[in-house]
Amino acid sequence: MTFVYGLDERFTSSPHPVVNLACICHSFHYIKRLIETVFVHRFSRGTMPLRNIVKNCLYYWGFAAWLAYYINHPLYTPPSYGKKQINFAVIMFLLCEAGNFSIHVALSDLWRNGSKTCKIPYPTKNPFTWLFFFVSCPNYTYEVGTWISFTIMTQCVPVGLFTLLCFIQMTVWAKDKHCTYLREFKDYPSHRMPIIPFLL
Repeated sequence: MTFVYGLDERFTSSPHPVVNLACICHSFHYIKRLIETVFVHRFSRGTMPLRNIVKNCLYYWGFAAWLAYYINHPLYTPPSYGKKQINFAVIMFLLCEAGNFSIHVALSDLWRNGSKTCKIPYPTKNPFTWLFFFVSCPNYTYEVGTWISFTIMTQCVPVGLFTLLCFIQMTVWAKDKHCTYLREFKDYPSHRMPIIPFLL
C-alpha cells in the first residue's frame, strides 16, 4: 500500500510469487490453529485471564504486521536459490504442519471420553507421532520446524528473529512439560528429551 511504504502506484504489487505464497502459508497456519482450538484441543480450564488475551493478541498481531511489512516491501528480494529453495521450504512447511496436527490429535485422544487422568503420550500408527519416541513435546518440535521452513521460504531476517523467539519460548514450555512428566510418572521414558531429539 502506497501510504505504508510512501511510494507511487508502480510499486503496489510485488513481482515475486513467494510473497503471495508466504501470505497463504502464514494464514493457513493460524486458520489451522483456530480450527484445532474448536474441534481438537481439550482444555483443563474453560476460560483464559483477560490479560493473557490482550498479551497474546498484541504478540501475534504485532509480529504478523512486522513480518508482513518486510515480506511485502517493494524492495524485498526473493530467496537466493529461487524455486528450489521455495519448493523445499513449502514441502517442509506442510510436513511440519501435518506433524503438528497429528500430535495435537494424539494428545486430544488421551482425554477422550471425558477422562481427567493425566497419561503418558506414546506414538501411534501415524508416522508423524513417532517423534514421541525421542521428545516429550513433538508438537513444539513441529511448530519450530514450521517457522524454520517459513524463514527459509521468505529468506527474511525479521522472520528469522521471530522463529528464534518462538524456539526460545517453546523450549521453556517443553522443559516445563518434560519436568512435569518426570515428576508424575516414575516409568516415564528416560531417553526422551523436551524438544530436540538427543540434544535439548
